[in-house]
Order: sequence, then C-alpha cells, then structure tokens
Amino acid sequence: MCMAIPGKVLSVSKGKAMVEFLGQKKEADCSLMPCKPGEYVVVNAGFVVEKVPEKEAKESIELFKNGKC
Repeated sequence: MCMAIPGKVLSVSKGKAMVEFLGQKKEADCSLMPCKPGEYVVVNAGFVVEKVPEKEAKESIELFKNGKC
C-alpha cells in the first residue's frame, strides 16, 4: 500500500513544478497534469499525477501530522 501526501504547488516553470510537502520542497514534472501555484497535487515517481481539492488536501495533511494515517 502506498500513502500519498498532497503537496502545495509553489511555482511552475518550463513544465516543472516546485511543490512543498510538509515543509520540504521538491521538483516535479507537470507535463502530464498541468498545474498552477496554489493548487494541491499528488506526486508519484517525480510526476504530478492528480490534483486534490484544497479542503481535502488540508484534511489529509492534518491526519498525517497527527499520526492518524
């Protein structure tokens, strides 16, 4: 089983997104799933694969922080 934590897109440039996950910044390829700053996304194998509604993303992040998942 794989647990994916949503990250917030900070910036996008030339098909790459800078995404913040729990305070850590990672670059992800967004050529398969275009995104824009402020959106929440799931990244797998270095690619943005899904957009997540903000409310749902924040709930998932809180559950993870509190050890509930």
